[in-house]
Amino acid sequence: QVQLVESGGGLVQAGGSLRLSCAASGRTYAMGWFRQAPGKEREFVASISWTGGSTSYADSVKGRFTISRDNVKNTMYLQMNSLKPEDTALYYCAAAGFAGPSERVADFGSWGQGTQVAVSS
Repeated sequence: QVQLVESGGGLVQAGGSLRLSCAASGRTYAMGWFRQAPGKEREFVASISWTGGSTSYADSVKGRFTISRDNVKNTMYLQMNSLKPEDTALYYCAAAGFAGPSERVADFGSWGQGTQVAVSS
């Protein structure tokens, strides 16, 4: 199973930016970012195919977040701009066993421990 380690979370003011990273050990195919706020279910944020040529975004982050990957470094990124207080959540990196991308939590079999993002108003 792939091991995933997220980094880059933190506290930022509304309108600010953060860049999350997800370092993977082992072969990865489609990958994605999900988030979970207190008292809410885990929700899809963005995903990317194994080549990086196809991406998918939740409507709530389109135009503000950009997902990318560097397969040489075996690392995935999430550039988050124009952050809003409602973006506050624990952000998880996930990997799937197919080319992807996908928006379904159930399609991803490997998960990181999460990195906290907090956006103040």
